[in-house]
Amino acid sequence: MNIIVLQHIKIEDPGYIKDLMLADGFNLTTIELDEGEKIPSDLRKFDGMFCMGGPMDTFMEQEYPWLIEEKKAIKEFVVNLKKPYLGFCLGCQLLGEVIGGKVVKSNPAEIGIMDINFTKEKKEDILFSKFPDQIKSLQWHSYEVQGIDNNKDVTLLASSPITKYQIFKYQNHAYAIQFHIEIKDTTVNEWGCVPEYKKALESQLGEGALDKFDQAAKNNMPDMNNYSKILYENFKRLL
Repeated sequence: MNIIVLQHIKIEDPGYIKDLMLADGFNLTTIELDEGEKIPSDLRKFDGMFCMGGPMDTFMEQEYPWLIEEKKAIKEFVVNLKKPYLGFCLGCQLLGEVIGGKVVKSNPAEIGIMDINFTKEKKEDILFSKFPDQIKSLQWHSYEVQGIDNNKDVTLLASSPITKYQIFKYQNHAYAIQFHIEIKDTTVNEWGCVPEYKKALESQLGEGALDKFDQAAKNNMPDMNNYSKILYENFKRLL
């Protein structure tokens, strides 16, 4: 399988799911957009697309002009080619914007290990039907997708008390996940080195919060890795 991975900062890759893909012999083409790498013009050769998180926001096209081409590529892949897509955090928000939604500031930001509650539509979904009705996962975002309530191609699959669109799908092939199910043991400490992430973390949870956050993530890591494995195995069925 040929998978294209759109990355916005080197330390935010598909994490545990990347390890599973490599173990299965998938061919990964990683495009590091923040380093000036270009998305291939012909996307038809790829079986699936992963779009990861990042410290920038979807509206920052002036500061990050490559966002313009990225949005065009996502639209081409998802809307025109109708190929499987999995977006995390920023990748979730980019899909939301591409299909006509808007990305707005969360009130408040969601940072920490928090509850995700699935809707009844989960029971019939190819990716999430085997998930429990509630899981805990890592949140680290200050913006969220809104404005897609009337889009008949969108199905809401999970929410949190703060963010309605924690998981949604477009038609039956493109999925957006606002939280980070893909993380590994090293993730929180690595992300804590990013100034934007550290600032958001400390403003939400107080100075010195990184160590507590890291420990909380490690305590929940076996479950999150298990959910990643279920997600990945089911995503393969779309490819």
